[in-house]
Amino acid sequence: MRYFLPSFLAFLPLISLHADVTLPPIISDHMVLAHPKAAIWGKADPGEEVTVALGKTTASTKADGEGRWRVELEGLTPGETGELKVAGKNTLTVRDVLVGEVWVASGQSNMTWQLQRLNDGKEEIAKANHPGIRMFNIRYSSAAKSDVPVEETPGKWVVCESSAVENWSATGYFFARNLHEQLQRPVGIIHTSHGGTPIQAWTPKEIIEADPEVASYVFGQWDEIVAAYPKAKEAYDRKLEEWQKAAETAKAEGKQEPRKPRAPTAPNSPKAPFVLYNTMIHGVTSYTIDGFVWYQGEANTGRADLYRRQLPTLMKTWRQRWNAPDAPFFIVQLANYMKRTEVPGPSKWAELRDAQREAALADHASGLAVAIDIGDASTIHPTNKQEVGRRLALLALEKTYGKQIVSSGPIFQKATFGDGAARLTFRPESVKGMHAAGGGALAGFTLAGDDRVFHRAEATIADDGSIVVKSAAVPQPVAIRYGWANNPEVNLVNEANLPASPFRSDSWPE
Repeated sequence: MRYFLPSFLAFLPLISLHADVTLPPIISDHMVLAHPKAAIWGKADPGEEVTVALGKTTASTKADGEGRWRVELEGLTPGETGELKVAGKNTLTVRDVLVGEVWVASGQSNMTWQLQRLNDGKEEIAKANHPGIRMFNIRYSSAAKSDVPVEETPGKWVVCESSAVENWSATGYFFARNLHEQLQRPVGIIHTSHGGTPIQAWTPKEIIEADPEVASYVFGQWDEIVAAYPKAKEAYDRKLEEWQKAAETAKAEGKQEPRKPRAPTAPNSPKAPFVLYNTMIHGVTSYTIDGFVWYQGEANTGRADLYRRQLPTLMKTWRQRWNAPDAPFFIVQLANYMKRTEVPGPSKWAELRDAQREAALADHASGLAVAIDIGDASTIHPTNKQEVGRRLALLALEKTYGKQIVSSGPIFQKATFGDGAARLTFRPESVKGMHAAGGGALAGFTLAGDDRVFHRAEATIADDGSIVVKSAAVPQPVAIRYGWANNPEVNLVNEANLPASPFRSDSWPE
């Protein structure tokens, strides 16, 4: 802490000055602490003794040589409430503290998407009165952009009540609401997301640099953006001036104004590599959490080949930084989007979905919330966030909290080929009651032979729970894909009416 003294005091001995005990913004009124133990930390004078208490639970320590201190409150129980007392040379009181479940909700615009922007947002906001749910919202500021990790991240805990939630993450809220109702415990969400941002913005610099191919692409692409910005900004300013004149004319004539030109990506953009990790993640990694929910990928659809490494790396890195190696990490898969095509072919969105599927399947504590049936061809921001939040909560309730429920649609396991057909098997726990949603024939399957040309195929569910797929156009199939398109027609679900993820048996480059 800095001290500024009046000039007439500058010559007096500084023998009685000391620093007050301080807390980071996230240790504040209305917070939710994890159980059975939770970390509390802050700053004080070097060597100063600090005691932290919540009810009868206490812990003490001394600040280190740099004035940093940290304790863990142990034996906390869900539903516990009270005031947190932090005492050193001064005493701080954090009010209205709850003990419950704490999750990090992050990603890009679909995670940011606010309650008030839903089609039924007003109705949802009107009934959003759950004092046991709290959200800590972290916002990006270009003024706070930093090339190094920032120690303290601004934000505040907000209690869930109708007057306060209109700007909340809809997905984060519905996830929390489902957990709160099913577990009957307080739930805290640390919401840290930003629209239009690629995964590299959320990844530490040294982690990006550790993968030469990823680093070459990420930093090379960004250098090009920065170099091109001055000319791009000049062109944008001209177009903006022209647009303003055209918009005024259209308004005067009672016509619809033309589309506003999009501003070029600026050097201080949150899309820059590692900037969001530095400003929106690092400062809260000391907070004890139970897991992560991740809703991102649209900004990386151009390089799914790299995303296959970037997503598992992010998952591993965040767990390490939070010191939570077994924390669950639940991923929302990209929803269906754009005009539906009749002929099977390459799809960047399908590739990215497959990268998300592989990351979830390969990880010891992950899961995939499939959204292939609840998207919107006309918008990249589907409004059914209620179902997205519910599907994320199902994963947590089963995998994290041990509820005996079905949390996923049919999960593809392997394909075998012979007798002119493909036979698909799925994880046993996911196939009960497998059927075509809405009745009728299964849709979305394609087969290819050695020529690697895919054709639509017919699929039937066999008595043993496998699916047999055939196509007259492919007498000797060697590869199968399901839902391989930007906006595929798919309908495979199980008894819980949860959809199967798009998948493929091949690894052919697109």
